[in-house]
Amino acid sequence: MHFYGTTAINKNGHLEIGGVDAVELTRDFGTPLYVYDVALMRERARGFKQAFEEQNIKSQVAYASKAFSTVAMVQLANEEGLSLDVVSGGELYTALAAGFPSERIHFHGNNKSREELEMALDNGIGCIVVDNFFEMELLKTICQKKNVNVNILLRVTPGIEAHTHDYILTGQEDSKFGFDLQNGQAEAALKTALQFDCFDVLGLHCHIGSQIFETTGFLLAAKKIVEQMAGWKNELGFEAKVLNLGGGFGIRYTKEDEPKPPSQYVSEIIREVKILTEQFALKLPEIWIEPGRSLVGDAGITLYQVGSSKEVPGVRKYLAIDGGMSDNIRPALYQAKYEAVLANKPLARTSETVSIAGKCCESGDMLIWDLPLPEAGKEDILAVFCTGAYGYSMSNNYNRLPRPAVVFVEKGKAILVVKRESYEDLVRLDLPLK
Repeated sequence: MHFYGTTAINKNGHLEIGGVDAVELTRDFGTPLYVYDVALMRERARGFKQAFEEQNIKSQVAYASKAFSTVAMVQLANEEGLSLDVVSGGELYTALAAGFPSERIHFHGNNKSREELEMALDNGIGCIVVDNFFEMELLKTICQKKNVNVNILLRVTPGIEAHTHDYILTGQEDSKFGFDLQNGQAEAALKTALQFDCFDVLGLHCHIGSQIFETTGFLLAAKKIVEQMAGWKNELGFEAKVLNLGGGFGIRYTKEDEPKPPSQYVSEIIREVKILTEQFALKLPEIWIEPGRSLVGDAGITLYQVGSSKEVPGVRKYLAIDGGMSDNIRPALYQAKYEAVLANKPLARTSETVSIAGKCCESGDMLIWDLPLPEAGKEDILAVFCTGAYGYSMSNNYNRLPRPAVVFVEKGKAILVVKRESYEDLVRLDLPLK
């Protein structure tokens, strides 16, 4: 088993996270329980930032808060000097409630509402990433009505799609996001945006995929965008101050995954952008990136209480836990894979292969198929690794299951940062028939 960050085996033979015994965490806070290794999140944030600082490159590293958005997480991002990427009014409200500096907030999304845009403008956020012509017109109207100006980036689709080890060159017209570079939409959008005094067009943004292990896709995207930037400088007199290459940097979920360290992604991106801008006689723009999963994904561990079991002779053994697709929908949604151990005996010899079943009333509520484990029973705690991204943020109340608590651990201390939902919380917004 590959352990991350401060995760270790303590003198009791238990899994330990941030210097805190995982079994003790379940006794203090219950299960299911999301646990975050704060030291690892800080290390990842600093790794991205330092890679830019060491090369003296103007940059912003914006935490993509859709991966995991809570007041405490936003405050941690602020402590580490990150910017913040939000994609909804709720994420923006969370950021403001956390006291995050509004000038370092970037607002994404393909269908921002009038109310969301007004909220962003009223709070003076640093940048709005404009996704489509409808939004551009709506934003212009609101700005003119409020007599305010706003910094914008234009989101473009450069014709590259990347996931894990693969990248695909495509026309990308069939995407719900952004202005296409190849069919003229992006140029039309830039010409339109430059007509309005209320917009300060900082530059361009793209996002090519998620869980990416190679830099090839980022470098190809940079090449296509910088080539276009050179043309726009000559034809329109526009020179981008910012090039945002998005996020999608991968993490290790299982032994098959081989991500690069943050510094390597950044250094290769910087080198390519430098070469390209020199080639086309452009000023080096600020380089912005948006890591989300790569900051929090492998810093998160979910702890569950083992419950019932069922053996299908000659087929498999099911081992049930007290959570499931209500706290981690990724396996059911897109067959995400995880590794896990028993937190109370992580070094015990494996003696059987089991499949981890959730408690939701869905046949598809399976967390891990064919997991080697020691014999497990009702006193055991299952620790599932690398659940820090899109676990809590995609959690739900299916079957009226309350969402779990969230705990941050660092230097031997555990801090409750999200309370466990109660049954009372589940009906708090319900209204009676009469």
